Amino acid sequence: MVVNAQKSACAGYKTIYTEKITAMSKYTEFDFYDITSMLSEEDVMVRSMVRKYCSDNLMPLVAKHWEEGTFPSHIAKEMGALGLLGPGVAAQYGGAAMTAMQYGLICQEIERVDSGIRSFSSVQGSLVMYPIEEFGSEEQKNHYLPKLASGEYIGCFGLTEPDFGSDPSGMRTKCVRDGDDWVLNGQKMWITSGTISDVAIVWGRDEEGMVQGFIVDCKTPGFSAPEQEHKWSLRCSVTSELILEDVRVPEANRLPKATGLKAALSCLTQARYGISWGAVGAAQACFDEVLRYTNKRIIHGRPLSAFQLTQDKLAEMGTEITKMQLMVWRLAQMKDAGTMRPQHVSMAKRNNVAKALEIARICRSLLGANGITLEYQTGRHMCNLETVLTYEGTHEIHSLILGALFIYEKYFARTDAAVN
Repeated sequence: MVVNAQKSACAGYKTIYTEKITAMSKYTEFDFYDITSMLSEEDVMVRSMVRKYCSDNLMPLVAKHWEEGTFPSHIAKEMGALGLLGPGVAAQYGGAAMTAMQYGLICQEIERVDSGIRSFSSVQGSLVMYPIEEFGSEEQKNHYLPKLASGEYIGCFGLTEPDFGSDPSGMRTKCVRDGDDWVLNGQKMWITSGTISDVAIVWGRDEEGMVQGFIVDCKTPGFSAPEQEHKWSLRCSVTSELILEDVRVPEANRLPKATGLKAALSCLTQARYGISWGAVGAAQACFDEVLRYTNKRIIHGRPLSAFQLTQDKLAEMGTEITKMQLMVWRLAQMKDAGTMRPQHVSMAKRNNVAKALEIARICRSLLGANGITLEYQTGRHMCNLETVLTYEGTHEIHSLILGALFIYEKYFARTDAAVN
């Protein structure tokens, strides 16, 4: 009887767990200022398509993969088939030629599921496909971009080094010309998708100190990408170290238009743009979950949402999400119009990720003990966002970027004008 009781209890728990995981896929977007009305019909269609894919295909598997620390590799070709990998890349190279607004909405919906999965798609599009399209030769574009867009190839981006994260100018990776080849030696760290990649965009300094970019075949002798394990964040994506020991790369694989660190940093601007949108999705997921929970959770005979302390937190989070939405909506308009500057992206990345993390922490608290289990998604988002706060420029680095700009434009620019 004891055994039967244990089996019955386990079956009951499994049913409850399955119901809660299924409930995660049910989602109602918080859109208090009716941002949807400011989107085009095509924008809404893209968002609806991606939202359905994320709810039906990604949400049911994400908790399991996060717990096991594995990447659901089969989704690469699924996402490729839907045009979600490098969606802004020109159609002639296999891309979907979508607008910046549509790309942002894609990132928002994917990160509503998980920051690690959005990181995979962002790296593929913004950090691998973008530099090839922007700085590559026609031969490189025609060969690599269609394979990356379809998910046949997976790529990674090697800029960060063990001793140089926020200061990429200290790069130690070397590239030395040897006849028709370049020989690369160095080490890269915290590289998304490195271990599972077919190609890597690697940055190194030549003998004259100029930063060069290369498309490296990951099967090249001397190239290795051991996985960085034991993470408690971004567990659904692969994080790696890249080791280059006398890796010989043909001149034909050098990005001919990418000279100087500015080229590498321009790729980061593209990735930070997507992160700014993705953070909205993570915040929305937590907020939606906690709204449902506080309405159903009964405390002292009343729903948790009926207490003023809870309502104050909900009001604060709803306001911040609305501000985040408006910021990225305007940022997308500027990007599509060609007026967006890197500093505009810094402001959105800095604000939206910090606010998303703050919202996740508040939601985790409102969930009580339930908030630390994978039966609910908020704790997972909270852990993931700790990484998002750090990568692609820390919160403090973006503060310095903005502070320096504001001082120059508001003080020095006026001084220069007065002198002239």
